[in-house]
Amino acid sequence: MPSNVPNGVANGDHKGQIRYIPLSYHSTSNATNDSADNASANDDSTNDDSSARRLILSLRPEWSCPESKIEFVRFTDGITNTLLKAVNRKPRLSKEQIDGDAILLRAYGHGTDVLIDRLREAQNHELLMKHGLAPALLARFDNGMMYRYIQGRPCQPSDLRNPSIYLAVARRIAQWHATVPCLHEPTTGKNGVADASHGSSLDDIAPGKPIPNTWTVMQKWIRALPTKTEAQRSRQSELQRELSWLVQKLSQRPGLGKNGLVFAHCDLLCGNVIIEPKGHGTNGTSNGHGGCQPGEPQPPSVNFIDYEYATPSPAAFDLANHFAEWGGFDCDYSVLPTRAQRLEFIQEYVHVYFSLVEKPGNDKSFDEEAEVQKLFAEVDMFRGVPGFYWGIWALIQATISHIDFDYAKYAEVRLSEYWAWRDAIEGSREATGKEVPLREKRWAQLK
Repeated sequence: MPSNVPNGVANGDHKGQIRYIPLSYHSTSNATNDSADNASANDDSTNDDSSARRLILSLRPEWSCPESKIEFVRFTDGITNTLLKAVNRKPRLSKEQIDGDAILLRAYGHGTDVLIDRLREAQNHELLMKHGLAPALLARFDNGMMYRYIQGRPCQPSDLRNPSIYLAVARRIAQWHATVPCLHEPTTGKNGVADASHGSSLDDIAPGKPIPNTWTVMQKWIRALPTKTEAQRSRQSELQRELSWLVQKLSQRPGLGKNGLVFAHCDLLCGNVIIEPKGHGTNGTSNGHGGCQPGEPQPPSVNFIDYEYATPSPAAFDLANHFAEWGGFDCDYSVLPTRAQRLEFIQEYVHVYFSLVEKPGNDKSFDEEAEVQKLFAEVDMFRGVPGFYWGIWALIQATISHIDFDYAKYAEVRLSEYWAWRDAIEGSREATGKEVPLREKRWAQLK
């Protein structure tokens, strides 16, 4: 249901209607974790995290009453942020009542402001609240935010391969893309770049595309890469050339949404997909597609969390990026969606998307199957871009993160996906007789 919390802070300052608490979170753990990126949680109630407690009590002073019992659940195994679930286990409350009043506290990973526009993230959250697609944002603080807990459980990678779950994901993505307007900024000449020493502005990266967008995000990240050594400078130059090639090849292709851009999540890994409890579903449809007949069990429904990477993007990128996440952080290419699974997913997506937007032409001339085949081909064309995107991201994380994760290795794995796709696009693999990589083999597999 849409939130009743007012939609403020349009310009990201601290004077809007979303409350600002002038405190910071300081982790007592040696490692930083992120529930949005995982599906496991540990009871951390024995660890009296004083900064988290201060933040929660600033938001909920009534939780300081004698009968309150504040506990924290730390979600683990992530590679970006810290996320705690704060609950008040007052006597005589059921688990559902406790979860209904629970709060999620998310603290940003060290140095991630170079990757993520945190003010824009808050704007994204508020925009999604208005459309009933995000939990209520309760407050922001110096290095994070607090919002209502979404009841349900985060997906595991194996869940994403369950047809009932991936069709629910398709319906929810279609809702995002069809109903949430893109937030664009006026062309400024810099678009977030701290100085003009980098040469041309981000406005020029993908001519004709409003900013920000997927292309400008990647450009900002390339400019943020380390350049202390000759090898680093050479790597940056190489990736800049590749981005220019990608933009020329893909950015002007026709796609869904105005200017070929939709409001995209851009980080739909398994832990950011929440399977709702039965009876809480909100992403079925009234025409029976994805819904159920009287007497039939209700199909699963899902929600999305963590909107820090959300930005206007080609729909095909958002879908290709989600498909890449079927393999999890281990990049298990043997379980990526086959052609048959991608087709089923895209059929569901297209059906729901065009039930929510004005169809091209008229209803009689609209060819849903043609739209399915068109988007299927676009997703196939974009399949290598997520590897490029997250490869750059990981190269930056390798220099700033305090998390015990081998970002440098992860960067090379993800970038290798991009190079394999590029070889396929240009036909260079066949010319040199290289073996087809497992990821490309799986992508071409029929069933």
